[in-house]
Amino acid sequence: MAKKNIRVEVTPRNPNEPVERMIKRFSKKVKKERIIESYVERSTYEKPSKRRRREKKRREKVLEKLRIEREKTYEQ
Repeated sequence: MAKKNIRVEVTPRNPNEPVERMIKRFSKKVKKERIIESYVERSTYEKPSKRRRREKKRREKVLEKLRIEREKTYEQ
């Protein structure tokens, strides 16, 4: 499997922005790109059945989150 290079950059939004805030934005971007998750997934062997189960659970979680967001927009 070919490696996929992902570049995550964070630049200060203004000159006085604290470093802690930039680190927080960086970590959010890393989570969104699933960089750490993909590293952990590839570091050890995972049985295909467990992989399917994990992916199904992740999809269900995303769908549930979208459903909740949709309900919030209809309530307002």
